[in-house]
Amino acid sequence: MYYKFSGFTQRLTGSAPATAYSPQGLRPGVPAEAPTMVFATPTKVVSSEAGAAVEYLGANKVPDLQRLFQSSDGIPVHLKRGVPDRLLYRTTMALTVGGALYCLMALYIASQPSKK
Repeated sequence: MYYKFSGFTQRLTGSAPATAYSPQGLRPGVPAEAPTMVFATPTKVVSSEAGAAVEYLGANKVPDLQRLFQSSDGIPVHLKRGVPDRLLYRTTMALTVGGALYCLMALYIASQPSKK
């Protein structure tokens, strides 16, 4: 037996298989047109004698970054990009040490008896 929600009585009622599997108010599951591609959309189409070619405005930086990060120059990976990496690393270390010192200071203050 197949069931369908009745909007009139607000209960489940018996129904035919075709109405149970396609209730009113719902659209078909397959869209009418294909969605637009998000990741591989070309930024500019160039027409030339060879035909229409797709040209991307962004440059592929992956080979350059691979060359930079895979070089064995003794610098840790998290510092290979220069000054911004060093600034971020030192700021993180300073905040970590400062937070640890503040935590120890708060524990010391909390351990002392209050003076009344």
